[in-house]
Amino acid sequence: MRITSKALMDFVPIGSVSIAAGMMFAIAASAQQYDLVVNGGRVMDPETMYDAVANVGIKDGRIAAITKVAITGAETIDATGLVVAPGFIDTHFHAVDLFATKMALRDGVTTGMDLELGALNVGDWYDTKAKEGWQVNYGTTASTLLARMVVHDPEGNFDETVDMSNISNYVNETARDGTQGWSVTRSNIDQMNAVMKIVDDDLRAGAVGVGINLAYMATGATSYEVFEMQRTAARYGRLASVHTRYHLSAETPTEAPIAFDEVFTNAYLLDAPLLVAHDNDYGWWEIEEKLQMARAKGLNMWGEYYPYDAGSTGVGADFFKPELWIDKYGYQYEDTLFDPLQNKFLTREEYEALVQNDPGQSVVVFLPPRQKWMAYWLTVPHMTVASDAMPGVGREGALLAWEADYPEYAGHPRTPGAYAKTLRMGREQGVPLMFTLSQVSYWTALHLGDAGLQDMQDRGRVQVGKVADLTLFNPETVTDNATYKSGENGLPSTGIPYVIVNGSLVVRDSEVLDIRSGQPIRYPVEETGRFESVSIGNWIDDRTILSSPYPKLPDDTGAGSELAHE
Repeated sequence: MRITSKALMDFVPIGSVSIAAGMMFAIAASAQQYDLVVNGGRVMDPETMYDAVANVGIKDGRIAAITKVAITGAETIDATGLVVAPGFIDTHFHAVDLFATKMALRDGVTTGMDLELGALNVGDWYDTKAKEGWQVNYGTTASTLLARMVVHDPEGNFDETVDMSNISNYVNETARDGTQGWSVTRSNIDQMNAVMKIVDDDLRAGAVGVGINLAYMATGATSYEVFEMQRTAARYGRLASVHTRYHLSAETPTEAPIAFDEVFTNAYLLDAPLLVAHDNDYGWWEIEEKLQMARAKGLNMWGEYYPYDAGSTGVGADFFKPELWIDKYGYQYEDTLFDPLQNKFLTREEYEALVQNDPGQSVVVFLPPRQKWMAYWLTVPHMTVASDAMPGVGREGALLAWEADYPEYAGHPRTPGAYAKTLRMGREQGVPLMFTLSQVSYWTALHLGDAGLQDMQDRGRVQVGKVADLTLFNPETVTDNATYKSGENGLPSTGIPYVIVNGSLVVRDSEVLDIRSGQPIRYPVEETGRFESVSIGNWIDDRTILSSPYPKLPDDTGAGSELAHE
């Protein structure tokens, strides 16, 4: 593959400094004893473009020295032949259980945040993670999907923290009455306000932003409700991470880029950060071009991908219904929907039975056009890698214990292999390694840091004073090993022998240690929220020359009520 000078110019990170400024790394070694020393590795920092063999001294969880002078520490790693890179940062990390996290560590991940689904009761979510101890840094968004579930499906009895690790229980429960209200029910104004109040409470508790799973509630969430979701986050200056409404569609007028335009317009007008979740389907080229144009105007927007030709999601997803999947999109279940628990593709009858009995179960979804697109994704500036890692379930569908063996995992291979596969493919295609490191770490940290998230301003770099989240790998041999075949779904990546999280060695000689040094990635908790209710009366006061609505103005949200001045 030929890398053009234009591509290399586009690669230079926003806000980067010159190579000469990289001399800041040449710090004279002190006589102090470091907690951990990494000797003789190829130190690479995508922000400053520093690239040299050097020694790294770590003290109190941060990088204290980068030098060519000999240094010593309480523990030493011989990194000869290895790259010392910023730890990989995953913004689409549904692997919020111990076993899946163990697989991700073998893949070089030091920070895993579920910014797409998010969580319900965010304050309790962070408190629980801190109490349990977590092996990677952790973060979450406020979940608009789960907030809608609380409002539209009260039979779910939401008396605990909900995230990807237990959502299938609630999906199944809310489907028992035959209607998943969170997915298909339009909110009236009172319901929309109730949803936004839940979201605001979780933003007040420090959530990274809002997660909007719009493709799963494409017929339920109105355009105005989506606008309010993004506006609720924008009041805090935080991002919306969006799985867009027509994500899988190539059919006009429901093309995937049209769905992007919906949330892009909102973000632009709200001057709010936007993350396009898995921009790896039809129209990705148009979306990425628009994101580049937006960044040129100073907007904080970017998209993410994972390097696989198949996805994974709950079998009960609305877009799998035959009137869409077969009649509109032209797919067949028999060659696109793979059940990793049964190790087979599903017939239509088997699909319908699974939706009836266990709509929350994950299936693997093969999408052939991705095969020709993947090579390009590795070369797009600011298009970041995010695994969409799924929970660590076994063949019985239950979460595996941390001590379980890797071949017991029965899920998508992207959970154990997305980052090593990106490195391998980049090597095979001649992509500059510094560019790949920007995709797997730096650009994510940059955009989140530019949104005011201090925890990310201190990560994604290998610089003195930054947090010591580091991934050490062999650039010549690093590779993924997991496949779609049963028994091979969870095979760990190789060529990543050391992973350091907040200065603690969590992976040593390719073995994950039971070290729980992960820290929360969140905004400060605020005493009061910023929720503002929507009412027709206030809208009329603010947007028209009237002082009150016309009598008995009908509610056009489809809920059938009448609106009164508030």
